[in-house]
Amino acid sequence: MRQRQQEAPEGLVWSWRCPLFDESFPLIGYVLAVLACYFTITGLAVTETTVTAGDVTLFIGLMCCGALCVEATRRLGQPSGVWRDLLSAWWLPVALLLPPLYALVAPAVLGLLIYVRVRRGALYRRVFSTAALGLAGAGASALFRWLAPAVAQAQAADWLTYPGPKAWLMRPQQAALAVACAVAFIVLNTCLIAIAAWLADPDARLADMLWDRERMLLDLTETCVGILVTIACTLSAILLVIALPPVILLQRSLLHSQLKAQARNDPKTGVLNAGAWQGEAALAIARAQRHHEPLALLLADVDHFKMVNDTHGHLTGDAVLRTLATEMRQQVREADLVGRFGGEEFVILLTATGAAEACQVADRIRRGACVVKVLTPDTIVGVTVSIGVAALGSHGADLFELLAAADIALYRAKNTGRDRVCLYDPADATSGATGATGMTGIPGIMGASGITAAASLNDAPGGPAQLSGAATLRQHELIGRQAAEGS
Repeated sequence: MRQRQQEAPEGLVWSWRCPLFDESFPLIGYVLAVLACYFTITGLAVTETTVTAGDVTLFIGLMCCGALCVEATRRLGQPSGVWRDLLSAWWLPVALLLPPLYALVAPAVLGLLIYVRVRRGALYRRVFSTAALGLAGAGASALFRWLAPAVAQAQAADWLTYPGPKAWLMRPQQAALAVACAVAFIVLNTCLIAIAAWLADPDARLADMLWDRERMLLDLTETCVGILVTIACTLSAILLVIALPPVILLQRSLLHSQLKAQARNDPKTGVLNAGAWQGEAALAIARAQRHHEPLALLLADVDHFKMVNDTHGHLTGDAVLRTLATEMRQQVREADLVGRFGGEEFVILLTATGAAEACQVADRIRRGACVVKVLTPDTIVGVTVSIGVAALGSHGADLFELLAAADIALYRAKNTGRDRVCLYDPADATSGATGATGMTGIPGIMGASGITAAASLNDAPGGPAQLSGAATLRQHELIGRQAAEGS
């Protein structure tokens, strides 16, 4: 991973700089290629499209509805990164009912409104999103006209009536083609955006950006809403007044759910933040106890992380944390919970996993962290991690006891050389020493393979009884950051 924010050479000051050129060369080339394609096709469409009053009237009506939708939801704000909305409910009728030129122009109109009224982020991202939506809409429009050629239009049409033929609405074959073209619009736009997101973050999986259950449900909803608005426009443009309120309500609900999900994630690493992880972990532990299933907790800490910040700067430190978080997510299952617990400390809850298997997963994460490197303009930064492991039942009966047990095991890993995995030993809780984040424990005996298994599952089930309850978690959160600075 490359550090993207580089200082300008000494004595050279840029009065203006496009953030796009701070990105990787593949992303720059891809964005410029999409923009060139968009402007070229738009220019060709301008020269070949005959503008009529009916088309312009319908286009203005749909854009006014989209603008009202933006204004009604702008106070909610927008999620960072790639986000979803229901503005395609207005772009899709443009693509199916009007010539491709209008499908190319529609995203630019609403995109400019969003940029001015909602959020002024990186301009190139807004322009790229406009180009992607325009190309997808133009492609769907051209495909629909090629597969279902329109019959002769009506001789006269007032401003409240769709100027084109309504026959396709009554023919199942052409109606099915309209749905297929709507799906093509969603697929093409998703692919264009997902490729750019993957080029911006090559560590992420392209398949995850292209396809998941939640995204498929949103795509289906967008398609259905867009088709319903298209039918309303075909019958009479006055029906847009009836279609507008439910679309606004759906738009607000969608943005609210995305903002709520974003509030659960740590902004620097993308994993769950401490509060969200604690809530999810408590539910997972209760479920495991109810079904008598095994469960394990890993507490990982980056070795000598303060030295990374002091030597290479906090931007590089943030890149290290982000890279490690990505590596951890790739090493565990989708059902497992990965969270950032403060500073350079991560916590992972492994569902349906016993102590022995948890140690194997932890060692795989440890070895993966050693391989991951962060590139800076001057050097290559690599780190190691130490991991403490605790198992539900054998080492603790609830979340707080598991955290305390894993913290004691983490202290042993730190005290015996770092860059290793240690399994909690109940004997450590009565020794009186201090854990890695200020809790009780003593170092154990380091195993030759880097994994300390000082206690087996057949040992006494007594966990760190002196460190349970809410006080333990408060001590862990308050002391953890200060103690980890010296680790």
